[in-house]
Amino acid sequence: MVKPLNTKVDLIMDGTSYLGLNDYGRLIVGDKGFEFYHKSDPRNYIQIPWEEVDYITASVLFGGRWIPRFGIQTKKNGFFTFAAKKPKKLLRAINQYIETDRMRHSLSFFEVLKRAICRH
Repeated sequence: MVKPLNTKVDLIMDGTSYLGLNDYGRLIVGDKGFEFYHKSDPRNYIQIPWEEVDYITASVLFGGRWIPRFGIQTKKNGFFTFAAKKPKKLLRAINQYIETDRMRHSLSFFEVLKRAICRH
């Protein structure tokens, strides 16, 4: 059995991890970090302590009305992508532990295209 990272849980929500194949499970925001636990396989989990988080990016569409997914960039282990049922609520809970200047909007499709054209 996996030992939970958090001692106090602020939010539990259904979500998806995009690490490899799509995994459905629970996203947990607590006092010590961010956790993902697979729905049926207890050995498939992700635990990210707040000290390890470098920044958070969110794909924001339609002026902030829809956030299809967000990502967590860690200092050592790379980039993890997740989706949540209510991403605004989840990102507000994360914002209690991560400073606002470390939470960013990801580039839109047209911004990526513009950068590619301008570089060549």
